[in-house]
Parts: sequence; structure tokens; C-alpha cells
Amino acid sequence: MQNPSAVLATTSLLPALLCSLALSQTDAPELTSIVQQVEKAQPENRPKASYQVIRRYRAFGSNNGKITSEVVAEVDFQPPSSKSYVIQQWTGSRHGENVVRHILDHEVESQTKAAGSVAVTHDNYQFTYLGESAAEGQPCFLLGLTPKRKDKGLVSGRAWVDKSSYLIRQIEGELVKSPSFWIKKVHVTLDFGDVRGTWLQTAMEAVADIRLLGSQTLKSELVDYRSDAVVAERTPTLSRIR
Repeated sequence: MQNPSAVLATTSLLPALLCSLALSQTDAPELTSIVQQVEKAQPENRPKASYQVIRRYRAFGSNNGKITSEVVAEVDFQPPSSKSYVIQQWTGSRHGENVVRHILDHEVESQTKAAGSVAVTHDNYQFTYLGESAAEGQPCFLLGLTPKRKDKGLVSGRAWVDKSSYLIRQIEGELVKSPSFWIKKVHVTLDFGDVRGTWLQTAMEAVADIRLLGSQTLKSELVDYRSDAVVAERTPTLSRIR
């Protein structure tokens, strides 16, 4: 004979189970809709005109967090998918300049040859819905990112998606593939935002575990933005960022 108390206990769990099933069913369409909107927003907000940005990179060693090198780079974009850069100035360790060049070379290559291969789309990632959060004070959907393949341009981590525009405000996690044998792993944080009507990467922090050297940190910030009209009018100088 079946234990009445066991039947009662099992029956009492049914409402919670049914609620959980209902919740998972409502979450799935929401996640699908969010991803579709993200995929739509990215190409719609690609720059339609040329622009130029000035970035400052700072490298920090594992000892007391002191700056070991500083690099100022000019990055130029020409639609639809051409990007180039020039190192304007560097101080400190030459290694820091080499690291920045490597990063910018990869950025240029990704932009020119296969921008879609590292985009936040279902072709490149599996997504999970993690709830809601905020980035730069703006309400966001928080999505989990799981790369579908090993690519040094893909990140295993999280993305903050602006609830209004469906543009990505922040990505945080580990590169799914190390860019070099000497680098064990890289944890990155990428910030994005509107800069005079253009959605751009505004800041970056990468913490790398490097063989024989330990933890090394590289940070970048956007210090100047120039539209195509401004670039045409004058020759870029460093005076505005000193």
C-alpha cells in the first residue's frame, strides 16, 4: 500500500514543478526574441561614414600595478569594412607597444576579412538568459555567452544588452582561445557606448596570465573621436589628449 504521506509530499511539489516549467517556457521565447533583436541591431548600427578615434593604452606589470608602458594609437575606419591604425606615440617598455600592435592587427583583420565571424550572433554563440542588470547606469538584459568554436576573437562569459536599443554595452569573460602559446588565459572586459551618434568600443581591460611573467594587465580608453568632416579639415595632432 502506498504511503499517504509520500503521496501528499509528491502532490505538494506539483505546483512548484508546474510553475518552474511555465517559467522556463516563457523564458525561452524571450531569449530568442532578445537574440534576434541583438542580431538585427548590430548591422543597423554599423558606422555609415568614416571616422577616426584616438586610443590610449596602458600596460601594468604584476609588481605593484605600476605602468610599464603607454601607447597612443590612431585608428581610422572607412565604410563598409576597412580599418587601419598608426602608433602615434609610445613610452616605456617596447613589449607594451608590440602587444598593442598585435591587438590592433587582429582588430583590423577581423574588421576587414570576417567581422561576422566574431559578432554576437547565434552563428558564433549559444546564449542563456541570466536576468536583468545595468551597465553605465542603463538597464540591460544579461546574457550568458558560450562560443560554438575555438576562436581567439570569441569570449566565454556574459554580455550586457541595452534594453532599449538592443545594442551591447559590455562584454566580460575569457577568450575561448589563447592568442599565443605564451599566454595561458586572458580575461577581458569590453565597454561600448554612443560617441556622437556612433556606437563604438569606449574602453577595454585585458588581464593575461603569461608564462614566466605572471599576471599582466592592459587597459585602453577612447580619448578622442573625429568625424569624417573633422578629419578632412585638419591634420590629427596629439595636443588634445595630453
